Amino acid sequence: MTSTATVAPYRSAQHAGRDGFLRTLHGEWTKFRTVRGWVIGMVVAGLVTVAVGLLGAAGSSIACSGPDGGSCDHTPLLGPGGEEVRDSMTLVHRPLTGDGGITVRITSLTGLYAPGGRMQVGAAPGTGMTAGVQPWAKAGVIVKNGTEQGSAYAAVALTGSHGVRMQYDYTHDLAGTPGAASPSTPRWLRLTRTGDTLTGYDSTDGTHWTTIGTARLAGLPATVQVGLFTTSPEYVVTTSGSSGDGGPSKATAAFDSVALRGRTGGTWTRDLVGGPDRGPAADTSDLGYEQSGGTYTLTGSGDVAPQVPGRGSPGKTVESTLVGAFAGLIVVAVVATMFVTAEYRRGLIRTTLTANPRRGRVLAAKAAVVGAVSFATGLAAAATALPLVESVEKGKHFPMYPTPFATDVRVVVGTAALFAVTAVLALALGTALRRSAGAVTAVVVAIVLPYILAVAAVLPAGPSRWLTRLTPAAAFAVQQSVHQYAQVSADYTPADGYFPLAPWAGFAVLCGYAAAAVAAAAVLLRRRDA
Repeated sequence: MTSTATVAPYRSAQHAGRDGFLRTLHGEWTKFRTVRGWVIGMVVAGLVTVAVGLLGAAGSSIACSGPDGGSCDHTPLLGPGGEEVRDSMTLVHRPLTGDGGITVRITSLTGLYAPGGRMQVGAAPGTGMTAGVQPWAKAGVIVKNGTEQGSAYAAVALTGSHGVRMQYDYTHDLAGTPGAASPSTPRWLRLTRTGDTLTGYDSTDGTHWTTIGTARLAGLPATVQVGLFTTSPEYVVTTSGSSGDGGPSKATAAFDSVALRGRTGGTWTRDLVGGPDRGPAADTSDLGYEQSGGTYTLTGSGDVAPQVPGRGSPGKTVESTLVGAFAGLIVVAVVATMFVTAEYRRGLIRTTLTANPRRGRVLAAKAAVVGAVSFATGLAAAATALPLVESVEKGKHFPMYPTPFATDVRVVVGTAALFAVTAVLALALGTALRRSAGAVTAVVVAIVLPYILAVAAVLPAGPSRWLTRLTPAAAFAVQQSVHQYAQVSADYTPADGYFPLAPWAGFAVLCGYAAAAVAAAAVLLRRRDA
């Protein structure tokens, strides 16, 4: 007698698990899209993001007067790379055709600044001016494509506190030998041209030279201007980590042992690059140069550097068009928490968990649905707000800081990711707390409030930086489009659009909080009764 056994067919546990999650995901998506209030809430989140940005732009205005009381030119000054720049200096120059170079010795660099006021003609310490050279005051040699503002250039300069630097095309800065100059310890500077390539050197004795670096200025014409320059940016007084008083400054440098190489023509010509309209330092009557034998003394004011937000510029940035994101996040947080707390309130969570006993799978499906919907909402809102708000700001004659298309895409996608992860964090808090009010309050306190305190300059710069470094509000760094330049003295605070962390590093902080909240919510969901 024989017996037969029935063998069940093999079923992949992996596929079953995946299919089970997909069914759960589909169920949660169906649940979300069939509740009209949640769908409307996400639409409202997108509309609020755009509306707040438009209201802010509509309520802004810019007014200034140019020379003789005329209107201002709001067109930003752009450098060779398309970035907004500053280009004001005292320049003594002559034409150079073809290859060549210039060598000088600097024996002193001194400065004056006017606390909270305008420059005074012939001012001296004790008569409204205070002695002191600004850290980024510059005096040195330069090769420039004409005297027009914003034109390509390369320079080797002695600075007030940062030693010798080679700078070119406004955004590039290379360090040379540190230290200051004096009659007993002068600094020698040299700049040579070979085709489109400029090479900078410095020396302490005029015999032994050190190469600082090279720069290639594409498209440099055959004839350029070569010479000496001096400039000095405005100073900023920082108190308790936030900017306070400030004003214009000027620097005076003594040059000698000037040696030119190559085909140079004409005589030395002085130009105040930037013209008479220099903002608070508009009095230029004592800016110029004197020549006595082989010694040249130049006095200059202004800066040759990138223009950064918050440094006397009314310019608007990409992130200013997305100022309404914080309001949209609040609405997203409300919808995300209600996606789970509504089931607790109505007792439907028992039905959900009975149909899907694997509670972690339910939480993951809910997080995926609310995260995806929030990402789509943020993407649509940011992609709509950016051009609309920018058009309003341009219509009000605000200059816009130019940004590459890739940066615009990163800001828009980053804002969408900010919406998505905030929604997941809110969902996790709603799961843990089981109450919408508490979860929404926690999101607002953790993300929105620190952001507002920081960007609205309610707090000093120091605490603002710590808030946007340690709290989930660090994720707003994904919206930063402006650069911080070592060669430009500025506050670089969140209020000016500068966050202490890199864009994706700040976003990672929020992701860390969200991951911890989801893990805690999963543990509580498994341990507690529905």
